[in-house]
Amino acid sequence: MPPRPKPGCKADRDSLRTELLTVGAPIATIAAEMRARFGCRPREAWRHAHGWTLQEAADRVNNAVGAAGPATDASLLGKWERWPAAAGRRVTLRVLTVLAELYGACLEDLLDLEDRRALPESDLRVLRHQGAGDPAAALVVPVPPVPDVPLTGADLIRTAADESAQWTQWAEVPNCGPVSVEQYAADARGFAADYLMAEDPLGVFGDTHWAAVRVWDLLYGHQHLEHRQRLFTTAGYLAAMMAWMTSDLGHKRQAATHIRAAMVAAEMAGDPGLQAWVAATRSKLAFWAGEFRAAIQHAEHGAALRAPGTVTVLLHCQVADAWAEVGARAEAQAAFGRAEEAAGLDLAGTVHDQVGGLFACPDGRLANYGAAVCLRGDDPSRALTHADRGLAALQRQEVRPLGTIAQLHITRAGAHLLAGEPEGVLDALSPVLALPAEHRTAPVRRRLRDLARDAAGTPMGNSTAGRRLQAVVETAVREAKLALSPAGPDGDWIGP
Repeated sequence: MPPRPKPGCKADRDSLRTELLTVGAPIATIAAEMRARFGCRPREAWRHAHGWTLQEAADRVNNAVGAAGPATDASLLGKWERWPAAAGRRVTLRVLTVLAELYGACLEDLLDLEDRRALPESDLRVLRHQGAGDPAAALVVPVPPVPDVPLTGADLIRTAADESAQWTQWAEVPNCGPVSVEQYAADARGFAADYLMAEDPLGVFGDTHWAAVRVWDLLYGHQHLEHRQRLFTTAGYLAAMMAWMTSDLGHKRQAATHIRAAMVAAEMAGDPGLQAWVAATRSKLAFWAGEFRAAIQHAEHGAALRAPGTVTVLLHCQVADAWAEVGARAEAQAAFGRAEEAAGLDLAGTVHDQVGGLFACPDGRLANYGAAVCLRGDDPSRALTHADRGLAALQRQEVRPLGTIAQLHITRAGAHLLAGEPEGVLDALSPVLALPAEHRTAPVRRRLRDLARDAAGTPMGNSTAGRRLQAVVETAVREAKLALSPAGPDGDWIGP
């Protein structure tokens, strides 16, 4: 008969944990039972409460600290658990903080009397005065309290040295390194491309939001200055993307909140490219809110930055679009001419956008603005020329922005309407109506409604084709709003 496993073996721990979980016991209670029944040390008890092996917990520690943190293996974690025994290794406040976050514990939950007897006085002061119950406390630079009785002589010298050692321990271990920084920047580039072709725009928004929260969490800690600046740049682009996407999904007030976050990040990063794209996003939000003068001011401010990449092309396009919307044809044509000039400066095709995708203005996007400006300037022939050129350019792109393609088809329909060719209006719209409802974002729905409104004021309005146009636009808008969820009181509205 095989010997019975000793009390506290894995089978006993698993049985206890399962029984306690079944009755709804929290992890803290399970850890306490592990200590009481099996004599586990605090850090070991919390690991067993989660049911993790030493290696599983070590892997989670490595994931939490990122590439810049010191590598942790099962042996090292076991030594941290056994300390202050001779076979252990001293556990620092930084390590305790990571473990507390990992286990869902407070710092003092991971320490017992033996630990406190062995901790240096400087660590004990941090625990007392920065709140041992706060798992994030050790992430803050330790600020020693003023003692009741001023230290003098050797006590002062030793305490000052302890405090320098404590600060060095905090400062030399950042919460991320170059690999993590580059990963989040690459994620931002991926989201900017994915959004233009997304089958599920809300899904891409969710991924972008998750990445932004992770970057913000890192910025609550500390990094090397170069990495911190790059994190602020990535945070700014992610926030600006969320503002753009939120506006497209019909939520204006929430989009404004995101762009304010992007503005702060751009200022902290000191990156002119990010600052210019933030200005472009602000211009877009103002335009779709009907604040055309503000849209012009934001875009002109961004263009003055002369940032690298194609953002200056887009900013001049936005100025032209807003001037055209208020009927200032000369100003609109002049601004679009500046956009074409800025695009023409890249004769060798060497312009590189830091993010790309949503934050780029290639030929197809430029042509979309040119078509809209010409259409508002009552020049249907040039509008069709720009629209056809834009559609051809977008077909050659690896990333094909479905929203821009839809707007170009709507502009073609508007050109046929302006030219008095009602039979061409519905034909031009057919690719837009064939799009999945999720791709008819707020700008696309707005342009569809504008087309239907314009058609109602022409001889086509009372014709069979006109009534069919009104019906298909109303249906397309309603389907899209249902697919993307209702926009709420601050969103756009249903109807022609």
